[in-house]
Amino acid sequence: MRSKKTGSIVLEDVGVLSELCGVNDTNLEIIAEVLETPIFSRGNEIVLETDNAQIHHRFIQLIQELETYALQGQSPTPDLIRAVYASILSQNTAEIELLRSCSINIPGGYSRVFPRGLHQARYIEGIQSHVLSFGIGPAGTGKTFLAVACALEEVIGRKKRKLVLTRPVVEAGESLGFLPGDLTQKLNPYLRPLYDAMEALIPHELINRLQENGMIEIAPLAYMRGRSLKNCVVILDEAQNTTREQMKMFLTRIGEDSRVIVTGDITQIDLPRKELSGLIHATKILKNIKEIYFGFFTAADVVRNPLVKKIVQAYEAETLKE
Repeated sequence: MRSKKTGSIVLEDVGVLSELCGVNDTNLEIIAEVLETPIFSRGNEIVLETDNAQIHHRFIQLIQELETYALQGQSPTPDLIRAVYASILSQNTAEIELLRSCSINIPGGYSRVFPRGLHQARYIEGIQSHVLSFGIGPAGTGKTFLAVACALEEVIGRKKRKLVLTRPVVEAGESLGFLPGDLTQKLNPYLRPLYDAMEALIPHELINRLQENGMIEIAPLAYMRGRSLKNCVVILDEAQNTTREQMKMFLTRIGEDSRVIVTGDITQIDLPRKELSGLIHATKILKNIKEIYFGFFTAADVVRNPLVKKIVQAYEAETLKE
């Protein structure tokens, strides 16, 4: 990349230029939005229509950072662009470096997994550096997907013995005993989101092989009592639907050399009374333990279809009115 003249940057790598512009120049629209200045591409140039030296300087910084991400295989997204620009504005070099260097590399996976925003980057770093991590926030923020990605990186990379997946079974008021099939078949519908995440990260054949070798285990939360989970990565999903007693029981299963990730959305509690939620209780009584990481997401962190972000924001606004 080189700055040709005031307001213009030349990108000689056509692939990088395409990544920076995005499909139908979507990324250029986001860059123009954050800089509050018109931007367009012309040949292998990205042109900024301004005589403001400060904005031009920020423009160069932003494009340089995004070029770095593109060269290392991380496609710039609207969320990433906004996060990088916010860090540039605040002159927070630590945030910029975290966004640039944070990733998950799963052996045999489809590709490296990169954070799509600062909260995701902090969440990945938190999981990788803590024995116990909590990811709390609305649907679509990537908390379960990133938890599964971090777990697969460790298990397939032989850093941990196996991955244990568990989830409280309270949906639709059904009793597990009335569902057809063996235990695995009974649990599959409840653990489907975790399987969806795995299938987006590694080939289906590899998932089957890991299960056959006992490197992936699914277990009802109720069956955790009395166990000591050593040298494992354990994911408790939908933790907002645990009771206080269940959460205490689960957290005291942590064995030597294990990593535990708890995810949940406290706005979607299916228990009879919200105050019974073990997740809410745990965030209150464990928040001052430095060995535990808490990652909190909001509607602004939703990375699914943009419509999902608007839906979550609408529900949050309605809750504030009540």
